[in-house]
Amino acid sequence: MAIINKGMSRRSFLGLTGSVAAVAGLGLTGCGGSSSDEGSASGSTDSANRGGGVITAGSAYAPSSFDPASTGSAVGLGANWHVVEGLYGIDYHDYSTFNELATDDPKSVDDTTFEVTIRKGAKFSDGTEVTADDVVASYTACAASATYAPFFQPFESIEAKDASTVTVKTKVPNFSLLKDRLAIIRVTPATQTEEDRAKQPIGSGPWMYDSISDTEITLVPNPEYNGEYAAEDKKIQYSILTDPTARVTAQQEGSTLVMELVTADAVDQLESAGCKIDNVQGFGTRFIMFTSPRSLGTTSRSVRLSCMRSTPRRWSATPSPALPPLPAATCPRASPIIMRLPRCTRPTPRRLRSSSRSPASPPGAITLRTTDNEQIKGMAAQVKNDLDALGFDVTIQTDTSPATYAAIDGGEAYDILLAPGDPSCFGADPDLLLNWWYGDNVWMQTRCPWKESAEWQKLHGLMDEALAAEGDEQQKKWNECFDIIADNAVLYPVVHVKTVSASWDDPSTAPNGEALDGFKGIGTTSMSFRGVATVKA
Repeated sequence: MAIINKGMSRRSFLGLTGSVAAVAGLGLTGCGGSSSDEGSASGSTDSANRGGGVITAGSAYAPSSFDPASTGSAVGLGANWHVVEGLYGIDYHDYSTFNELATDDPKSVDDTTFEVTIRKGAKFSDGTEVTADDVVASYTACAASATYAPFFQPFESIEAKDASTVTVKTKVPNFSLLKDRLAIIRVTPATQTEEDRAKQPIGSGPWMYDSISDTEITLVPNPEYNGEYAAEDKKIQYSILTDPTARVTAQQEGSTLVMELVTADAVDQLESAGCKIDNVQGFGTRFIMFTSPRSLGTTSRSVRLSCMRSTPRRWSATPSPALPPLPAATCPRASPIIMRLPRCTRPTPRRLRSSSRSPASPPGAITLRTTDNEQIKGMAAQVKNDLDALGFDVTIQTDTSPATYAAIDGGEAYDILLAPGDPSCFGADPDLLLNWWYGDNVWMQTRCPWKESAEWQKLHGLMDEALAAEGDEQQKKWNECFDIIADNAVLYPVVHVKTVSASWDDPSTAPNGEALDGFKGIGTTSMSFRGVATVKA
């Protein structure tokens, strides 16, 4: 498993109860080898046959904002990886970092001060030079974003030393995750407005946006790019195919060379047709969130813990296109997915009644809100059945992800939310994953107002201590954080999913005699085409 940080742990982070073979959807709005090892195609890799074509990709997600400083759009994030550089990039095959705009590792001035030099001659696709002021402006925009701000709490400031050098000051001495955090900051011109960034950001990467619509996104080579990973093809074309059947049909016909979010019932079909299937364990979750620590009309956390434990085993054993029958499994140990299950006994209606405010009455009617993610919809009916069996009267309310979070953020009442979430599209170290949900942000302030609790305060004290620690001591602090989250279960993943993609990798068997050389699936949402090119028979 490739989601790693410099030392890993002994527990299944964020409640790993099973492994589900389906791509991770992003509950955002509220989403293998080294950098030089990009894999190889089964077919010809002769240079004469490589490149010059169109990389066609079937996206499972509709576009929304493309603003690199705030977007939670799965397809927007993925496209931006190719268009908008950071000082550093993340190789999503193994979560290592590599130089993008930076010429080298940060130079240490002292324990909390670092300097980074920008690549000589780097230009945005509009022909303007990339300067330190652009980096500072991009950082300022990220740090002001409600979505991204928690990632930058260890930073004191980023300032321009000169036109080609930025000075980074941290609150944490010898901050070991500096490059990982800097990689989140995607650099756009300081002159580009937030509105324009949301529509079509300008970047310095190997590709640039050609057009964006509700049905298609096209990238073309950036003629100003002077980095290591130049585009080899004429175009990257994302077809927006949110319907799973449409994606499978396009892939079988060769209209797309790669597709994401392969449902379980289509894996054998595509593999038999000749596609390569990449099935990668990731951090992507399907999580349950309670409206507050005292939701469901009970003062006891035992009810929440019982709800958490009432269904996962059945999910992993129930065959369906959305939830294939896989045995419960743990992620590999070299993973920040590292925390034990919540401590509680198997629930019974009697236990729930005895722990409620009114011992003589059942838990009562509750609203289960869900997003319209295909897997979530498949899980919702089972959640309802299992909670009904415990004495609840569950009503399911389903809406799109943006509408769901807009309603919750606007104060609309709910009891439980079942939704997808995957912050690993930004990185995969434990501090980042913890801060996504449990940071001082909209999740803990509004959606699940746990921030005012003593437990949350203790959690954040430990998170700060972990950042300042190293090695075994750092891991010990993170383990204590995981235990607090597990013991309270106010927001807790139920399963971690596998991302499944299908690609044509052998041009001799592909429908149109064209395939992808070097493509490998990743464990988070979207698709990476760095080092990838078309190859012809």
